[in-house]
Amino acid sequence: HIDHTGRLAKLVRDGFHGTVFSTPPTRDAALLLLADSDHILIEEAKQFKKPLLYTEEDIGTLGALWKGIEYHEPIIVGPFTVTLWNAGHILGSSFMIVEARSASGTKRIVFSGDLGNSPAPLIGSWETYSGAADYCLIESAYGDRIHEDVHERKEILEDIIEDTVKAGGTVVIPAFAMERTQELLFEINDLAERGRIPRIPVFLDSPLAIKLTDVYQKYDNYLTHGVNGRERYDRKHFFRFPGLTRTFTTEESKAINNVAGPKLIIAGSGMSHGGRILHHEMRYLPDPKSTILIVGFQAQGSLGRGILDGAQNVKIFGEEVAVRARIKAIGGYSAHADQRQLLEWLTPMRGSLKEVFVVQGEEAASQALAGKIVDELAVTAIVPSLRDEIIL
Repeated sequence: HIDHTGRLAKLVRDGFHGTVFSTPPTRDAALLLLADSDHILIEEAKQFKKPLLYTEEDIGTLGALWKGIEYHEPIIVGPFTVTLWNAGHILGSSFMIVEARSASGTKRIVFSGDLGNSPAPLIGSWETYSGAADYCLIESAYGDRIHEDVHERKEILEDIIEDTVKAGGTVVIPAFAMERTQELLFEINDLAERGRIPRIPVFLDSPLAIKLTDVYQKYDNYLTHGVNGRERYDRKHFFRFPGLTRTFTTEESKAINNVAGPKLIIAGSGMSHGGRILHHEMRYLPDPKSTILIVGFQAQGSLGRGILDGAQNVKIFGEEVAVRARIKAIGGYSAHADQRQLLEWLTPMRGSLKEVFVVQGEEAASQALAGKIVDELAVTAIVPSLRDEIIL
């Protein structure tokens, strides 16, 4: 995700010319996301009269410096040995084990990065590290809550599609291009194949999501071999199922309007703050037969948040649009581990850990997780503050 990779091109612009390491799918996806964000950054630089963070040329240079490595393939840099393990968050995501050698011995530090909502439909479960670890930095995005059950999530999706189809309406899903979209495509097809929903036209209306879906197909060996107890028989092509249309061009996107309902549209952006989803919401928000299905976090102030909070009217492209469609939300599609899963992932290391540093979450979530680590695992847990310096 770009919150982890978005400054790499700036690092290159500022003079970095070393090697960047990640799994191959992370490399491919990150370069697509950086290129996609480039035009937004150009507009913002003009608006705020600021210099560009990076250019297209910097992204190209970054790609040349970037080396793909597989899970469990050690990287040795000076006194450090770094190994990537599967974090089960998105395709190719990793947590890192860093061994630091010195005259006084070797210390082992585990960096969780983002941990997945495990098991994920496409990429399965994160790996468990049960070796010795002196310290761990653990994320806490959902450190104070528990997600909906995965099976419950799928049943809600089934009910929403069935009800909208019966009404003759359109299901419109604002979706994030990476992981969320691919999970939805898989689950919609799986429901149709099992006869739990009818086959209806499905439109993937997002150039970025289409490109990223191709990355999933390219690295199908990173996908789980089975789901819901059955072997996946066509892993390389399950994103191209009967009834799915990938609309890459603007003309293809506009042509969706000519297809009578019922149908289903997945489009970006995930919070409805831009992109093609705005055109579909403008068309279908006033339609009481249709459903806007929210499957991701909606930030305060975003159009998606306003719709989710029950606004009767919203502004799109400067026009007042009435909200008469059904508004539904499914919370279980988060790609982050919840409190229970974070503790489960950390537990095998409890015997050797000296300290755990709880990071990457809002204050309440971090403090809640730190308290649970102390109470349930009997390990010292600290929520560091900005610019804290800790000697290990």
